[in-house]
Amino acid sequence: MSFSDIFLVIISSAGLLHGVLSAVYLCFFKKKRTVSNILLGLILIFMAFRIGKSVMMNFGNGLEPLFIFIGLAFLLLIGPLLRWYLLTMTQYNFKFQRRFALELVPFFLVLIVSSFVTGDWFNTSNRKAIILFASVLIFIYLHLAFYIIISGRQLRILRNIYKEDKQTKSQKAIFKWLRLVIIGFAIIWLSYVLNIVEKTVPYIVGPVVYSVAIYFLSFKAFQLKSTDIDGSVFKENDNASLFNQISELVIGEKMYLESSLSLSILSKLLGQSTQKTSEVINQYAKQNFNDFINYYRIQEAKKTLLDENSMNYTISSIAFGVGFSSLSSFNSAFKKFVGKTPSVYRKTTNK
Repeated sequence: MSFSDIFLVIISSAGLLHGVLSAVYLCFFKKKRTVSNILLGLILIFMAFRIGKSVMMNFGNGLEPLFIFIGLAFLLLIGPLLRWYLLTMTQYNFKFQRRFALELVPFFLVLIVSSFVTGDWFNTSNRKAIILFASVLIFIYLHLAFYIIISGRQLRILRNIYKEDKQTKSQKAIFKWLRLVIIGFAIIWLSYVLNIVEKTVPYIVGPVVYSVAIYFLSFKAFQLKSTDIDGSVFKENDNASLFNQISELVIGEKMYLESSLSLSILSKLLGQSTQKTSEVINQYAKQNFNDFINYYRIQEAKKTLLDENSMNYTISSIAFGVGFSSLSSFNSAFKKFVGKTPSVYRKTTNK
């Protein structure tokens, strides 16, 4: 082994060891053992297993295929844990829901498949095995990318809701910390994907990038005191902030235009129960969910009906365009909010 190889092993192993020790501290020795700290510790543990596999694969000989496959499978845990960690850091009194368990199904499926892995899977002459392995590999990395993206999107929505000039010091620290965590995972993901797809970077770069990221994030965690705070800093006006989140999704993101939007889908995006989401809408909008959504659909329809460029559009096309699944429900909602039918409204208003 050359001096450069020894140096790379030391760098990557140092980050690996630091991640494991940090995870043990957060899960067992941290005075404030919150759910968010335990989730962060689990993320570090599973990432360590994945990075350890990379180090051994790069410098070791004859690494067992089963070990390689299990190392990849653990990436399927990182995404859900990252999303849950974000929720525990931004929601007061966060509680896990049963449906969260469904997010672990891909991990267990791949783990079961790994028990059938043999050395033939890595034999270049076994085309079927190679295709299957490549498909699983692509799915695993797309799965992690999906969670990184939705976590980033959720963070962006929250930052829009909690305007910077109104954020407390602790809230600012959480937003800054979570942004760094998501960027860190995105960089680690990219370093591995570049190696797999184009081999643009050496395979060992992944563990080295992880080591640099883990030391940098550890420093920022200490600086921001992110392991001493969690979603409890958002305790005040929790219902108000939830309604702001609902408004950002429904109105800001124009989700009301989606005909498939339901109370259940909206609640899942928010990480809340349907009962909680419904109660908050009733409390602040003074409407039930259907009326809340239909009101904004009707406002959109009114704009279209008055638009000179849309005069040739039929009432039906406008109804479906603003999210209604049937013309009758559109007519009923329109008359409820406007006091007249869409056709009458178009004729009388455009005179």
